[in-house]
Amino acid sequence: MAAKYLHYTYDQLNTFCMDAFQKFGFSESEARIISDVLLLSDLYGIESHGMQRLVRYHKGIEKGMIDVHAKPEIVHETPVSAVIDAHDAMGQLVSHQAMELAIAKAKKVGMAIVSVRNSNHFGIAGYYAKMACDQGLVGMAMTNSEAIMVPTYARMAMIGSNPIALAGPAEPYPFFFEASTTVVTRGKLEVYNKMGKPLPEGWALDKDGNPTTDPAEGRKGMLTPFGGPKGSGIAIMIDIASGILSGGGFGNHLTGLYEMTGPQGVGHFMGAIDVSHFTDLETFKEKVSEMSAEIKALKKAPGVQEILMPGDLEANKRAANEANGIEVEEPVYQELLKLGKPYGLSL
Repeated sequence: MAAKYLHYTYDQLNTFCMDAFQKFGFSESEARIISDVLLLSDLYGIESHGMQRLVRYHKGIEKGMIDVHAKPEIVHETPVSAVIDAHDAMGQLVSHQAMELAIAKAKKVGMAIVSVRNSNHFGIAGYYAKMACDQGLVGMAMTNSEAIMVPTYARMAMIGSNPIALAGPAEPYPFFFEASTTVVTRGKLEVYNKMGKPLPEGWALDKDGNPTTDPAEGRKGMLTPFGGPKGSGIAIMIDIASGILSGGGFGNHLTGLYEMTGPQGVGHFMGAIDVSHFTDLETFKEKVSEMSAEIKALKKAPGVQEILMPGDLEANKRAANEANGIEVEEPVYQELLKLGKPYGLSL
C-alpha cells in the first residue's frame, strides 16, 4: 500500500516544534536549537530523525531520561580539547554547545576535539559537522548509542548504530557525508512500522538473531552492520571515541531511547579542523570542488543517470522540500496531533 504524505512548509513545522519544546519546559533559545536539528533532518529527507522523533523525546522527558533543566558542565579542558558532562541534558543542546566550543578552539590552534558523556540522542550527526563547515572548517561528529547492532559473527547485540558525519567547504555546496554503521537506523524501522511496510531483506534480525522483514520484530530485535566486519569495526571505533574517550559508557552499558529504563548515558565526539592552519581556504574549496567534478564526470555504470557525491542527495532533497513542502507521513501526523492536543497545539 502506498504511503500517504501530507506536505507542510518549513515555517509551519518549525512553529509546531518551537511551541512543543517550550511546552515541554525548554527555553525559546533551547527550543530553537532542537527544532533546527530535527527540521534539517526532515529537509534532507532523513525522516527517521526528524519530526517523528518528537513523541519519543516527550516520553523520554516524562520518564526522567532527559532532564529539561540540566546544566552541562565542562569537567576537563585544554587549549585543544574538552570533556563535557551533559548531566542527562537533551542531546541536541549539549552537542551544539560542544561543537561551538570545538570550533572556537580550532580557530585558535588549528584543530580541536570536544567529547561529551552522560548525554541523550542528539539527532543527525551531520548537523554538527555542518556547523563547523558553515564557518569554513572541516567538521566531524560521532555518537554511540544503545546496543542494537550485532557485531560480525555474533548473534547478540553489543554495539550501537553509531553514526559518523564529516562536512567540509566546497562549491556549489559543501561536501557532506553522514552514515550510521548499521545498514539502517532503528528510527528507519520505526518509520516502516508506522507505515505498515515490510523491511527489505538484510536490514534487521529478530530477538533470536534470525533475519526478519517485520519492522515490529526488527524493533524488538537487532540491526546488522553495513559491509560486515568493516562496518562492525568502524562502529566499535566510534564507541571508543564517543563513549570510552569521554569517560562515559559504551555498548550494552547504555540505556535505550526505546526501553526507557533510565538515563541513556550516551557519548558524543565533536571535531573541528581550521583549514587555514593547513592550506588556503579558497584553494581547499577549489580542490574539493575539482575532485567532485572529476568524479561526477566519470563514465557511468549501465542505467545510472548521475554519479552522486556525498551531499548531492541532501542538497537535492532540501531544494525539493523547500519548493514543495516537507513530507510528513500520515501516521506521524496523527502522532503529532495526539501529542499536541493536551498543549493546545495542532498542525
